[in-house]
Amino acid sequence: MFRTLALRASLFCLALAPLAVSASAQTKIAVVNVQKAMADTDEIKKASAAVEAKYKKPQDELAKLQADLQSIEAQVGSGKLNQNAIAELQAQGQRKQRDAQRLSDDLQADFDRDRQEILGKASQKMQDIISKLAAEKGLDLIIDSSQTLFFKPTMELTADATAAYNKANPAK
Repeated sequence: MFRTLALRASLFCLALAPLAVSASAQTKIAVVNVQKAMADTDEIKKASAAVEAKYKKPQDELAKLQADLQSIEAQVGSGKLNQNAIAELQAQGQRKQRDAQRLSDDLQADFDRDRQEILGKASQKMQDIISKLAAEKGLDLIIDSSQTLFFKPTMELTADATAAYNKANPAK
């Protein structure tokens, strides 16, 4: 942990070293919480709601299978069934368990694929917006807030990045 932090600090210092040469010019730095800026965009909020709606039915199916499994376990554990009924319920439980696992795996894979697609596109757009913000504000360097130990709140441009993103990419 310390080694990673020290490495990041030294790389940051190396990146700023050329800027120290020109003592008369003042380096303008800003900070953006890229993760928050992206999460707060209208496009991501809309995409999140769409993904949630898309996976509601499969999630409900999975919840039903899990409820059925609990019911089967309760029936088997009740001690009121004969051996044949217990064996039949156990076989049924194994099938439902297998179906639930397959559904869960498929659901997770599909969700991860959709999430990566959405975030990949949005991430590139946000990078372009941050670059434009830097040019507009005459900034020399913009750092993700997750990579900083301290910064003055006046240096933060997260809200500006979100607003610029929403303006350039209105949710459809």
